[in-house]
Amino acid sequence: SLDQAGPVVDRAVGELALAAGAAGLLELGPARIASGCRVTPFADGARLRREVGVLAATGDERAVLSGIAERLPASWRAGVWTGVDGPELRADAGEFVAVEGRPTGDGRVRLVVDTGCRPVGTGYSPAPATAAGPETAALSAALLALDRPGDTAPELVTAPCPGGGFARTARSANGPGPAASTAALAPLAGNAPLVDQPPVYAYRTGAVTVLAEIGPDATRLAATVGCPG
Repeated sequence: SLDQAGPVVDRAVGELALAAGAAGLLELGPARIASGCRVTPFADGARLRREVGVLAATGDERAVLSGIAERLPASWRAGVWTGVDGPELRADAGEFVAVEGRPTGDGRVRLVVDTGCRPVGTGYSPAPATAAGPETAALSAALLALDRPGDTAPELVTAPCPGGGFARTARSANGPGPAASTAALAPLAGNAPLVDQPPVYAYRTGAVTVLAEIGPDATRLAATVGCPG
């Protein structure tokens, strides 16, 4: 059921964060629950999905996915195949929880952990967020550079690391406001961004990776600290 699969999904996200490496991890996505699917013709269910964003320069996507697959637990039987739209990572995190990864075409690959449709049971309960760390300060600095109001309490997304501790992402989504430009983030990036493919811009500051998606109607920022090791 969904409540039983939830911890498997969270642990899988932590494994992916570790396999991506602290320098390659861009973002942890929050849990997304879609209800209304059918487990049987007579029983409704729901599915849980979480995503992990990873740095992958154009042309390096297969190598990045293959490296992640090699660093995942052997029991996952992870591998990379050639799909219709390019390389695809596929793995089994256990308990019929699937893992897939594909390039997004903008300097990233997206890894998805998916339970498929299941009975809800008592429902999914995310692990309590850990105390804020350097990711929150990095997020505030990026918001200030973009002349955007900071969230009083940005969304904090976490995943347990296999060796202990947590990978963490602080997220902020702002609606209409002053026109923003990635040029305002260049000083924070030391003029050496990891990704500069508008509207996507990413850079590293200390142990934190900051990802910005700047559109005409909204600005989304995420600051992430990965798993040690």
